[in-house]
Amino acid sequence: MKFIKFNDSKIDSLLFMELTDLAKTLAKSDQVEVEYGVQSYYNPFEKKIYMSHFWKDRNHRDMVDGLKSDVYLRSIGSRYSSMKDFSRMLDSARKYQFKSLAKQLFMLFEDIRIEEFIKRERPGTKPVFSSRKSMYRKHFATQLTLNLERSIFTDALFCAVYLKLTAESPLDEIPAIHESVDPMKGFIEAELARVFEARSTADIVSIVSGLMEGFEEVLEKDMLNTYFFFPELEYEQVDEEALFQDLKAKPKLSEDLTLEEKSAGDEEVHEEEMPTWHRETEAPAKSFLQFDLEHGAKSDISGGALREGEDGDQALGSVQGTAKQTKRKDYSKLESLESVQDEPNAGTAQAGKENRYAFSVMKPPEKPSNEDILDYQAQAKTIESYQKRLKQMIQKTLEHKKTLPRTDLHAGRLNNKLLRYFTERNPRLFYKKQEPSTEIDAVFTLLVDCSASMHDKMAETKRGIVLFHEALKSVAVPHQIVGFWEDTNDATETSQPNYFHTVVSFADSLKAGAGPHIMQLEPEEDNRDGYAIRQMTKMLVQRSEAQKFLIVFSDGEPAAFDYEQNGIVDTHEAVMEARKRNIEVINVFLSNSEIEESQIKTIQDMYGKYSLFVPDVDQLPDVLYPLLKKLLNKSIG
Repeated sequence: MKFIKFNDSKIDSLLFMELTDLAKTLAKSDQVEVEYGVQSYYNPFEKKIYMSHFWKDRNHRDMVDGLKSDVYLRSIGSRYSSMKDFSRMLDSARKYQFKSLAKQLFMLFEDIRIEEFIKRERPGTKPVFSSRKSMYRKHFATQLTLNLERSIFTDALFCAVYLKLTAESPLDEIPAIHESVDPMKGFIEAELARVFEARSTADIVSIVSGLMEGFEEVLEKDMLNTYFFFPELEYEQVDEEALFQDLKAKPKLSEDLTLEEKSAGDEEVHEEEMPTWHRETEAPAKSFLQFDLEHGAKSDISGGALREGEDGDQALGSVQGTAKQTKRKDYSKLESLESVQDEPNAGTAQAGKENRYAFSVMKPPEKPSNEDILDYQAQAKTIESYQKRLKQMIQKTLEHKKTLPRTDLHAGRLNNKLLRYFTERNPRLFYKKQEPSTEIDAVFTLLVDCSASMHDKMAETKRGIVLFHEALKSVAVPHQIVGFWEDTNDATETSQPNYFHTVVSFADSLKAGAGPHIMQLEPEEDNRDGYAIRQMTKMLVQRSEAQKFLIVFSDGEPAAFDYEQNGIVDTHEAVMEARKRNIEVINVFLSNSEIEESQIKTIQDMYGKYSLFVPDVDQLPDVLYPLLKKLLNKSIG
């Protein structure tokens, strides 16, 4: 199994996406986010569930169970907790001499209480909690021994409390801790028995208060370690009815589509029967990449079930992203792309939640220099043979299609001569009247990663792009070529300018002088792949062609401001969104060395199986030629 590695920590990104979906589903809210933290807790103000790093570095099954148990406790369990009592407990803890002990006892008891509620509500969670208990018991047994050896008696007492609470047998007793604590063992065990009788958070507060009155008398020091975390938040300000911004508060689909039955009686009423079935997908699609569309309104992952896995849901790869500060070129004076659909995205979901503060800056091509023209001519000459072969192949295919017989078919219009029905086992009784198209009904967008990490690959990348441009131009297929990057110098927490350098536009793509502009593509700064894919998707959706292709040239390293940890997931989501809109997204992974398995997995995390891997960019035309041939063939037929 491969992982994404950030800051020397490993993140299984497929698991991360699954847990995020699980949290949203259980919490019945699309506002909930999931993150890793030192300890597990729920922040109601950020709508964020933190899963503990405690479960890392274990075998996969145990790790998954541990993380799932955190999600269960924070998404389902938080509904059984009272934020007002959380606030009351926090106020009480501040008055105790041993604040950490009080807070950790409270969180331990509350977790055990809500765990019992969850297991009753959802019996399917029992195996996960059983695994959680088993791992915790091993850990606390070890910690108990170490704390006793090191004379850390308060921590030892806490470990003993956990082991007593989770003991299989009622005969298990709290071991000897310290001469000052041991006389209280009977009282402690009696109070712990009340935990399983507690019906509310207020009951837990009462139990903790009773124990702390005794502990304050016999203990000398507060806890040294933190096993359960109780964040100090303004819990009294939490709206408990909207703890997760419950989606139940929104109108259901059926409610949205139902007219009001009652009326005042003085309005004009029009009745119209609206059929719910439509012919959107009646005709067979010619798509090269067949993706199932989910029809219907308002269906998303928070509708009550975990998202079913897709081809692209393989996020197990590893990549290390680095945001690099450079002082290359200043594009700050360029105008931002202003449109109704793509304003600077503070708070919009259209560009993805990771791109709330990203906005587009469009950079038009400059007049090519003599050097650009000469360089382009040299590049075009090297791929001339490929381009000619492609053109001949397309022309032959179109001619063949034009002369194909239009009778004796298995489908079409029924022929008047039906004798074959009786004389042949597999009769061809149909014909087609319409003339076949003699043009390729397709459009391409070539999206080129212009991040700094492309500095050693850009020259050969441009050679491959020249092949695409010349080949598509020769068969009259419109296309655009766009380089993208994020400005590291100007990026802040609330403003992240993303540049789109359109070196060849749709309008100019078939003109003779457009090619040399490709030479203006240069490595720049960072790359926010998910955002760039979404912008190109919006442009392609507006095109009328039947086939839409988005080819992404990259080296597989998404890295931008506050984007490293979630860049893989965001790019994956952007690709899925594009494919559901009938845009076929293909990645061309570029390298100057042998491609590692981890890199392959990373690309597959984002793009699924529709990826081309080029270990030597010198061979890029040899790799792109069969791809282009296949895509154009599919567009014809």
